[in-house]
Amino acid sequence: MAATSADAIDQLLPQTQCTRCGYDGCRPYAEAIAGDRAELNQCPPGGAATIDALAQLLGREPLALNPANGVEGPLLIAQIDEERCIGCAKCLPPCPVDAIVGARKQMHTVVVELCTGCELCVAPCPVDCIVMLPRAALKNEFAEPTPPLNRERFAAHNARNERRAQAQAELLTSRKRDAASAQ
Repeated sequence: MAATSADAIDQLLPQTQCTRCGYDGCRPYAEAIAGDRAELNQCPPGGAATIDALAQLLGREPLALNPANGVEGPLLIAQIDEERCIGCAKCLPPCPVDAIVGARKQMHTVVVELCTGCELCVAPCPVDCIVMLPRAALKNEFAEPTPPLNRERFAAHNARNERRAQAQAELLTSRKRDAASAQ
């Protein structure tokens, strides 16, 4: 039997980029499954439906969700208590799809239509003003973001981070060169 491609596996994952599977995003997890380095039951956001779809694609028996990776639950969304937000901006970098907007020393907010419910913004908040709520608890009906949109936004987030890191490295090199030539 031919090996299943990481692309085909990645298409079945929810693209929350939550890292609960133990990998840095859905694509690395898909690559690990394709390379027989990970089991197909490590995705709590995808839950049983994703495990079943992966098992069918891979011609394997479905497994129960690995409790070490979390539990299956309702779709979540981050909500920021805007009165408690101090504008520290620590929630911005970990958001894999840039669903949080705000500026330093300004209140932040979550763009509901973009939030994947990954929970990565909660831990860095020093004032605990971010909570995760079931998406169904929202007063207004907002469509959840689609896996292709999540994948696209995650790629854009990573590309922007790479550009920033490259620019910072170039600036540091330039400053070191200038300091060396000034001596």
